[in-house]
Amino acid sequence: MKKQGMINRDIAASLASFGHTDLLVIGDCGLPIPKGVPCIDLSFRIGEPSFLTVLGAVLEDFQTEAAFIAREITEGNPEVETGTQEQIEAGYISHEELKEQSKQAKLIIRTGEATPYANIILRSGVIF
Repeated sequence: MKKQGMINRDIAASLASFGHTDLLVIGDCGLPIPKGVPCIDLSFRIGEPSFLTVLGAVLEDFQTEAAFIAREITEGNPEVETGTQEQIEAGYISHEELKEQSKQAKLIIRTGEATPYANIILRSGVIF
């Protein structure tokens, strides 16, 4: 059994398969899951697990070269925006663009978060 890092076997296996520039989306429970994109659903009740908790756990185990959040989060969910920017410096795109880019994701991780715009695209980096 893994002692540290991501212990969810589905997420750990998926992250191990990522290559440079592959996209990972972490989303709230309302984010549409595009047809054909694998989804690991961690939600078990409204709000749990939270977006920020899952983001922090993923960032401990995932080499990220870029991150993008919806610019609408600034007005729609400033608390989650602040918590996100404290964990990773994210650029801004429109919410519609985020949903469109999620169609290219290698994986979407669905959280139980039930607040607006609590979604992020992480672009995989390299460790060397």
